[in-house]
Amino acid sequence: MELAITLLYYTFQALQIYLYILIADVLLSWLPEIRQTTIGHWIHRLANPYMRLFRGWLVIGMFDFTPIIGFMLYQFGLSMVGRMIQLMILNL
Repeated sequence: MELAITLLYYTFQALQIYLYILIADVLLSWLPEIRQTTIGHWIHRLANPYMRLFRGWLVIGMFDFTPIIGFMLYQFGLSMVGRMIQLMILNL
C-alpha cells in the first residue's frame, strides 16, 4: 500500500511540473520571438501532445480559447489524483 502511495505521489508531482510546462507554452505563444529559441522549442514539444487535443474547438477571430478547456480538464484530473493520495493516506 505504501508503494502505491509513493508512486501516486511522484506521479502527482510530475503532473504538477507538466502543468507549469503547459502554462509556459501558452505564455510563449504570445511571444513568438522567444518561442523560436531552443528552450521555447523544447517547451512546445513537451506541451504539444496534450494541447493539440484541444486546438481549434473554440476559436473566435484570431484567438483560440480551447487551451482554457484543456487547463480545466487537466486541473480536474490533477485534483482527482491529489484526492486519491489523500484518501489512501487516510485509510492507512
